[in-house]
Amino acid sequence: MATLKLRAIGNSVGVVLPKELLARLRLGEGDTVQVVETPDGFRVVRQDPEFNRQMEAAREVMRRRRAVLRELAK
Repeated sequence: MATLKLRAIGNSVGVVLPKELLARLRLGEGDTVQVVETPDGFRVVRQDPEFNRQMEAAREVMRRRRAVLRELAK
């Protein structure tokens, strides 16, 4: 477990991740992460562009086929 300190960055507040933690997360400067709320707290996960693309495609199908999906759910 790592203890992180919040720091002022311009008009915002940020978290500085130690080098060891960045290595374990396979992250570097400029990478994007997502913060996911869980029943136990929060999880920081590396953003997966392929997963995001697949989810966007699924949302589009669900939007276009909403009536069909409702019928299937009965």
